[in-house]
Amino acid sequence: MPMILTGRPGAGFRDTALFRPRSVLLHADPALPESSILTRNLREGRFQGRLMAEGLEGFEPPEGAPDLAILCVAPDAQAQAMQEIAAMGCHAVVVPTAAPDLAEIAGSAGIRALGERSFGLALPGIGLNATLSHLHVPKGRLALMAQSSAIARAVIDWAAAEGLGFSHIIGIGSNEDLGFALGLDWLARDSGTACVLLDLRRIKQRRLFVSAARATARTRPVLALRPGGRSDDPSGVGEAVMDAVLRRAGILRAAGFEDWLAAAETLARTRPRAGTGAGDRVAIVANGLGMARLAADAAVAQGLQLAELTEATKAGLGALLDGRAARNPLALGASAGGRLAEAAKVLAAAREVDVVMAVHAPEPERTPAASFATTGMRGRGAPILLGWIGEASAHDERAALSEAGLPVFDTPEAVARGAAHLAAERRNRATAAELPDSDVLKVEPDRAAVRALFAAARAEGRLSLLEDEALAVLGAYGIATLPVWRAATPARAAGAAVAVGFPVALKAHALLRHKSEVGGVLLNLRDGASVAAAAAAMAEEVPRRAPGVALQGFLVQRQAPRGMMELRLRVGDDAMFGPWIGFGQGGTAADFAQDEAFDLPPLNLPLAHGLIARTRLSRLLPGFRDRAPVNEPAIADALVRVSQLLIDFPEVASLSVNPLFADARGVLAADAALTLRPEGETPVFAILPYPAHLSAEFTAPDGRVFEIRPIRPEDAAAHGEHFRSLPPEDVRFRFFSALRELPPAMLARLTQIDYGREMAFVALQGGKILGTARVIREGGGTAAEFAVALSPTAKGTGLGQHLMTRAIAWARGEGIRELIGQILADNQPMLAFVRRLGFTLSRSDEDADVMIAKLPLSPEREPSG
Repeated sequence: MPMILTGRPGAGFRDTALFRPRSVLLHADPALPESSILTRNLREGRFQGRLMAEGLEGFEPPEGAPDLAILCVAPDAQAQAMQEIAAMGCHAVVVPTAAPDLAEIAGSAGIRALGERSFGLALPGIGLNATLSHLHVPKGRLALMAQSSAIARAVIDWAAAEGLGFSHIIGIGSNEDLGFALGLDWLARDSGTACVLLDLRRIKQRRLFVSAARATARTRPVLALRPGGRSDDPSGVGEAVMDAVLRRAGILRAAGFEDWLAAAETLARTRPRAGTGAGDRVAIVANGLGMARLAADAAVAQGLQLAELTEATKAGLGALLDGRAARNPLALGASAGGRLAEAAKVLAAAREVDVVMAVHAPEPERTPAASFATTGMRGRGAPILLGWIGEASAHDERAALSEAGLPVFDTPEAVARGAAHLAAERRNRATAAELPDSDVLKVEPDRAAVRALFAAARAEGRLSLLEDEALAVLGAYGIATLPVWRAATPARAAGAAVAVGFPVALKAHALLRHKSEVGGVLLNLRDGASVAAAAAAMAEEVPRRAPGVALQGFLVQRQAPRGMMELRLRVGDDAMFGPWIGFGQGGTAADFAQDEAFDLPPLNLPLAHGLIARTRLSRLLPGFRDRAPVNEPAIADALVRVSQLLIDFPEVASLSVNPLFADARGVLAADAALTLRPEGETPVFAILPYPAHLSAEFTAPDGRVFEIRPIRPEDAAAHGEHFRSLPPEDVRFRFFSALRELPPAMLARLTQIDYGREMAFVALQGGKILGTARVIREGGGTAAEFAVALSPTAKGTGLGQHLMTRAIAWARGEGIRELIGQILADNQPMLAFVRRLGFTLSRSDEDADVMIAKLPLSPEREPSG
């Protein structure tokens, strides 16, 4: 169904008008250099629809309402031109030139625009080339979404040399209006796209981008490149946050342009072997021992493993070995000829192999490369990557293999990179389909205490909390802290130290970013006299080294037990993606250690464990030499609690817990700093948190009580059990097929939902799911599909109607204006059910056995019942 965006400028816009136009208008100023390029490319593209322009040969005169307009005029003429285009009934425009006020003029005209400085739009499947390309854009299965015209041209040039074509080229430009989300939502549904390339610089609509990227990456590889990220942000935090965003979306990020194109070439021509696991077991076969060893070295350098061949695989290779031993890497000799391809096929069929690297060096008697293209190198087993080494004789042979659609590379190292890209893509898929444990960390904080602390700080005109206040916030969220005592004078500090117990740490009670740098921290004090003397000295030293800082006394804290690991946990705000959580090495040298991993809230326990695992120090947590193991689950617990703090109190702008001490017993926060946002400032989370406020109870007429709440990832096992409880006939009615079991990937898809674009309410009793109602929309559309299923024991309780009423209310609140569902014509109970809810029914034009149920959701209309 076409996606129609309403409730904002461009209410008449349709995504089909942009990505499947039947008519295109060129509105161009001949004096601009872009105009001649666009005119040439539009003429030569052989567009299958109507091309319109005023007074241009090969174009029809403008007439009627074009689906799409290409606007190429100077900035001072754009507002009037946009109004004229809108008056024709066109609501989609591509702007390849500078347009400083594009969002404003497009909005006032009721138009949605790609640009400014868009590279243009190419849809080779229908012959549309409205780009600034220097070459013809052939049809293929790559999609490119680029902000940079220079990068777009370079990709097109590279693809032409590699024999690759495109399903779409979408020039985002500076994304003043339409951005990445719309294109990604379209590509997620496009069966002609095998791989998506993203050239990212700036993301404006963070939540829409992450949502659309996740939807696209579920069905095909998405590869991202971000030019300038490292040079623009020397701190590296912004880049690390971008990495975290792309990881959560399931997107592979390239290290550079060469890596980006190499990954695209591999993933556009082959797919990782199906299955779980790292996908990093490679088998290497070559026609020379030197090449086999080089390939093995390159594979190990990429972090791949050499597969251990089974006896069955070795036996299958026997006839091809010419007396040689079967091993990995395998060298067949300089005259291997066609045996190289046959051996590669045997290895690809082996279950212990994830990727085959077949490396060919020039032979004394040349073997035509074309023979490889005709020996069935593709199959259901492991993918085969070819390395055709050499230049004088090998160049044309590589071209022939590439033209045949085979993944071929010019060096052993390039083959290994290709294998690494396949392994990374398989890990992405496995991570996306990974089913978390049903264990959910229940955080029951003292929100009232936190609210009071924040209110008190604001009442004093402060946005920064003092150390003891920040530690109290952590304590309210169940994170253990080292107790701290306030003392107004050195004498009282000494008395507090006696009460706390020696040894103690003495700290300045003041708003200081780094206390140790100004003499504000003294450790290992072992008696009252030394505490009093240290406090007196601190009272003089801190004001001298930090002029203007008000010293409010002292903090006395029992010193942490010896041998605990120092960690740092912190929260910040990224200009592009909002709140982030960082974890890594702590202590005074934390900033120099550069051992920190980042993720986005919300975090659950699996995500928290993953965040910890991405640091170097994670390898030390199990214990080493004389160091005892550290309680890693306690660290993950603390990360989830901080994530919940951010969700409950989005007014938290920054938080640093350093050190967070950890040992086998758990964690202890010893120091913390927390800053609030100015009054009225609210962050936008890139990933929508779990909507716990939608949870409630439902009491059935028979007195049974059900817990109704949105589904969550940890429900995977319970949801699988619910599916198994459904009778075969109900399964056929729900899924239009006779499924016996939901595969892990489908379970992950059904439980790991994006709450911004879909909702699934589950009904539970005793921890078991007894019913679900689901609403799914594509992108920002105003129409959505629905589905409902009940276990046999829950039928007749009114639960199904209650679930659907909740789902309908959610849909209306999200701006959805129509619910649509497909119901088998012989599913009489469901047909009667939706009639009672006010749905209208009609027979499908495409399948006489299917009924289409529709329910308009105007603000005034409530569902029946």
